[in-house]
Amino acid sequence: MSRTVWTVLGVIAAVVIAWVLVDVVFSVVWFLVKAVIVALVAVVVFFVLRSLVQRGERGGSAGR
Repeated sequence: MSRTVWTVLGVIAAVVIAWVLVDVVFSVVWFLVKAVIVALVAVVVFFVLRSLVQRGERGGSAGR
């Protein structure tokens, strides 16, 4: 009987530990995916802003 109790407790502990580990792994993976998306959007925005600034400089005194 004592062995069965320890087996059940071991299974419960394994499930809880696995739940926490999977939660942490998914959080890290989601953070990395979000960071990559942010980096890609930042690169696109950078080039768009750079092209707008260069176009404005070529136009001469557009701001005056």
